[in-house]
Amino acid sequence: MARIVFLGIVIYLLYRLVFDLIIPIYKTTRHVKRQFNNMRDSMNQSNGQSSANTPRDNNVNSNGQSSKVGEYIEFEEMKK
Repeated sequence: MARIVFLGIVIYLLYRLVFDLIIPIYKTTRHVKRQFNNMRDSMNQSNGQSSANTPRDNNVNSNGQSSKVGEYIEFEEMKK
């Protein structure tokens, strides 16, 4: 008799574990992955459209290397 009660409690706990923890976690991760993929796709689309319309930076050489333009400012310690 005790074995049947113990088996019933174990089955009930496994049922609660599956339906209250494992399935909601699975659904949530699937939903988050979908949202992340949608956001990534929309960012790729917007970057593809905007990169075709933006001019090149003036500080970029024909080789693709950037050249620093400006003056050098030396760091000085400030005394209180």
